Amino acid sequence: MGEVSTIGIDLAKNVFQAHGADASGAVLFRKKLRRHQVLIFFAGQKPCTVAMEASAAPITGRARSAGLVTRSG
Repeated sequence: MGEVSTIGIDLAKNVFQAHGADASGAVLFRKKLRRHQVLIFFAGQKPCTVAMEASAAPITGRARSAGLVTRSG
């Protein structure tokens, strides 16, 4: 199994879907997360690119407050 280089997260009100892929695009995991599990999950990940929908301002703010690097594009 490769190392996660990108995590895509589908944001919702209470349940989030996270999908991890390696540099070649091979899927490494698909995980369902409840709202209270999201920051705990990401705190346990190695640095990588995280892709989320553009309207993620509240989540992005929480991620920044947790010391994670964020970027919009």
